[in-house]
Amino acid sequence: MDENTNAHLNRLGIKQLTEMQLKAGEVISNHQDLVLLSPTGSGKTLAFMLPLISNIKQDNTNAQLLILAPSRELAIQLEQVFKSLRTNLKVNCCYGGHSTQIELNNFNGFPQVVIGTPGRIADHLRRGSFNPGGMHTLVLDEFDKSLELGFEKEMTEILGRLVGLKQRILTSATSLAQIPDFVGLSNPIQISYLEKQNHPPQLELKQVIANGVDKLDALFRLLCYIGNEPVIVFVNHREAAERISEHLKSLNVEHDLFHGGLQQLDRERALLKFRNGSHQLLVATDLASRGIDIPEIKCVIHYQLPGTQEAFVHRNGRTARMNATGVSYCVLAENEHLPDYISSHIPIESCHGENSIPDFPEWITMYLPLGRKDNVNKVDVVGFVLKNSPLSKENLGKVDVLDRITFFAVRRGFEQMLIKALKGCKIKGRKVQLQVSL
Repeated sequence: MDENTNAHLNRLGIKQLTEMQLKAGEVISNHQDLVLLSPTGSGKTLAFMLPLISNIKQDNTNAQLLILAPSRELAIQLEQVFKSLRTNLKVNCCYGGHSTQIELNNFNGFPQVVIGTPGRIADHLRRGSFNPGGMHTLVLDEFDKSLELGFEKEMTEILGRLVGLKQRILTSATSLAQIPDFVGLSNPIQISYLEKQNHPPQLELKQVIANGVDKLDALFRLLCYIGNEPVIVFVNHREAAERISEHLKSLNVEHDLFHGGLQQLDRERALLKFRNGSHQLLVATDLASRGIDIPEIKCVIHYQLPGTQEAFVHRNGRTARMNATGVSYCVLAENEHLPDYISSHIPIESCHGENSIPDFPEWITMYLPLGRKDNVNKVDVVGFVLKNSPLSKENLGKVDVLDRITFFAVRRGFEQMLIKALKGCKIKGRKVQLQVSL
């Protein structure tokens, strides 16, 4: 590893790269096309970002690297990882639901790196927001999703405009039977670390059988059985997620929703509250199975089983990462059977007994109506809170600064004291009203 790579790793608190990251870095540094297959959570993002940084010329005002992601959440996560490396390179992240004007303003600053979703990047190319001629490297992250039929029009359009491409890098946790010709791969090197079995050995599969056809009671019993652990409940449709949410609300179970029908800010808020510990339960569609930044969780619950083995693998990829253990629960109606891609010889968990409703989370999320575009950063927020209130540092949790709003976690029970203490106080010369994020 060179000196710059070591510096980046030190900033991230990483001692050394994995075998997969080193192999990928060698291929990328040799300017070869790469197809990288590795499980969720194995560090694919750093595997391509670290070697690509050295290929970007800081004094060149052209956009040189394009990273395409199939979802807004993954695009945002990629931007966060890139910024965490603290290079002097400029980056612009573009996705639906984000302000087009902010993105246009960022292009006026001549970013060398562009990250985005296919639809929004295609829109910017039509607008002439940036010159694609200087792009020499393309990364398709989660390429099996980016190359699905729903993105074919935009992807064909984008690839057709990148006339100066010299290197293409495709990454995913799932292989694709055939990569379309329009991607333009040239003698690609494939590196695969995917397990041959359906699930890693450290993942334990269990089934929970409902009494009758309605599985809501079985889900509630299971959640009480699991207790105070971070959990994602997966469903196939947003309507099912909404139905489960209403049932959990009636039982006073703290949770949040995550699906494609929500506004972008609501989706971001759900994820950051899950990350900062304000919610330990997320009811989600497969949108949450990949390409989002959430902490390691002990178990996932398949309230509805997906139609494909690939989707099942991606959902399970949220737990049992690297060398950690995890549990995957399949909730079945009385006469429902496991699909063919799952062995029928998995143990049944009864979940009966004196199990109480999970406690309210230790943390609660507050928000301020100021963000990055108001020149507010994490240091500003921490200073504002701790200097103007009696709150101690250990009672202040994770801080997330978005474009026009900031969220931060405080230990439950301190929120009203904080609202009162900070009333009338200024941050960056502006009075703000602190509120609890519901």
